[in-house]
Amino acid sequence: MGFYRLQDGTGIDVGNTSSASLRWRRADGTSGALHGEPGKELTSTLGWTDRADGHRISFGDCAQGKIVVDGVTGRRVQFSIRESQFQNAGATLAGRLILPSGSRRVPIVVLVHGSEDSSALRYFALQRQFPAEGIGAFVYDKRGTGKSTGTFTHNYYQLASDAAAAVREARRLAGDRAGKTGMHGSSQGGWVAPLAADLTPVDFVVVAYGLAISPFDEDNEVVALDMTRHGFGAPEIAKALEVARAAQDVALSYFQYGYEALDAVRAKYKDEPWLPYVRGNITQVVLTQPREWLRTEGPKFFAGGMPYYDPMPVLRRLEVPQLWILGADDIDAPVAETVRRLTSLMRDRRPIKLVVYPRAEHGLYEYEVDAAGERQSLRQPATYLPLMCDFIRAGRIGKQYGDSAIHR
Repeated sequence: MGFYRLQDGTGIDVGNTSSASLRWRRADGTSGALHGEPGKELTSTLGWTDRADGHRISFGDCAQGKIVVDGVTGRRVQFSIRESQFQNAGATLAGRLILPSGSRRVPIVVLVHGSEDSSALRYFALQRQFPAEGIGAFVYDKRGTGKSTGTFTHNYYQLASDAAAAVREARRLAGDRAGKTGMHGSSQGGWVAPLAADLTPVDFVVVAYGLAISPFDEDNEVVALDMTRHGFGAPEIAKALEVARAAQDVALSYFQYGYEALDAVRAKYKDEPWLPYVRGNITQVVLTQPREWLRTEGPKFFAGGMPYYDPMPVLRRLEVPQLWILGADDIDAPVAETVRRLTSLMRDRRPIKLVVYPRAEHGLYEYEVDAAGERQSLRQPATYLPLMCDFIRAGRIGKQYGDSAIHR
């Protein structure tokens, strides 16, 4: 695994995935999963589909860092890497600073997690992709995941405190090489990173597919959007939100109570054609998981959750330059209200830039729809990484990035 520079001047990152396969990524947003036996030439499938894309990759001796991509040879790029452990609020957090080789000052990005409970040290590709572009990256396992101790939580105040500690640790490790230092928060990190920037001085914040509304508002927006997507109107949306509120009440009780009320509202609408399409995020878990699992595992799964957290007070007072990057077709975190709120903040002269990519969903993935009507992720926009790098280096962005809509 690592980032490789090829003889044709391009680069490719190869990293771990949660499955047994490896995943390659390029700066232009293309990606694929690798399949085959270790030590032999590996074949690739397109994006996150199971369709072959024709790419073939093989590796030489690991110590030599050799790779061959579609007949083009390359070598693993050697970065300056420092592993660390740092303390915050009773937890020992495992971190890693990756800098481009050399001694020059570089900007540094602290990578702030989404809601996942997996190891960022193991799975985050941006920890290598940013250094390949001349930008340092600090990655860490959040509390209760990977090599970090502590209890896993969705409490944004605790996560923001940890992220602020990570910023301080990144600066300490980088020493004289630390230039502008900021944060990149993805998904749930869109709530955490601005809050962390309110706790410790940073030079910039990048939010990718995050939201400026509360988690329960997000849940309601997902429910409403799913009704619209499946051809239903305002009356059906109102009824679907009634189901969602009953499911949310179960979550608010730490999954111990409220099931009778939920059963009653589901029975009330059991013959309605829209009922099978009620999804949501929190709502979907309550509607689909067995009651026994919800009562025992639900409190752990949503540990510390803050369903009514309002990010707007922090965003109104934050003086740090922010770049928000959203996908117009995000059905997991619908963006309409967030776009409205961010543009309102921009009119109030908050230091925010907003870029919305069309035909991109959560994770900033472009997609296709398969025969079953399900989305299959293909790639990220070609200008997504260049956009972030421009903002991190210069604090501003160019006039256009592909066919994205830019709000300044």
